Order: sequence, then C-alpha cells, then structure tokens
Amino acid sequence: MINPLLIPILGISCGLLAIIGGVFIKPWLALQQRKMELEAQMVAEKAAQYAAQTERLEQRVRVLERIVTDRGIDVADEIEKLRDAPLN
Repeated sequence: MINPLLIPILGISCGLLAIIGGVFIKPWLALQQRKMELEAQMVAEKAAQYAAQTERLEQRVRVLERIVTDRGIDVADEIEKLRDAPLN
C-alpha cells in the first residue's frame, strides 16, 4: 500500500524537477546549440577559404600548363638565347 505522504512529496519533487530543468537545463542546452552553430559557421568559412585558395591554385596551374604546352619550344629557345647573351 502507498503511504499517503508519498503523493504530495512526489508532486513537489516533480515541480522542483520542472523548475530546475527550466532554470538550468534549458539554458545549458541553448548554449550548447549556439556553440554548435558558431562552430559550424567557422567550419563553413574555413571551407570557403580553402575553396577560394584551391581555385586560385588551379588557375595558376592552368596558366603554367598553357605556357608549357603552347610555348614550350619557344620558351626553351628564349632560355638558350639568354644563356648565350653577353653580360653587360
């Protein structure tokens, strides 16, 4: 049989748990969510920076490939001419 004093104690305990949850746990969860949002934002910014850097490097490689393939022979001739040129 249930003790009659147990019912009010359980009721008060449930109320206290709800108050504690609202005062402490809810703000803590909101803080954790905000931290995760900020971290996700920082990661997205870093990814954008890396993407931009990668794009710049790819453009430079394309230019170098074009120089090597389009003017490879001309560049070699120019280098040889510079080697043979007298120093002033």
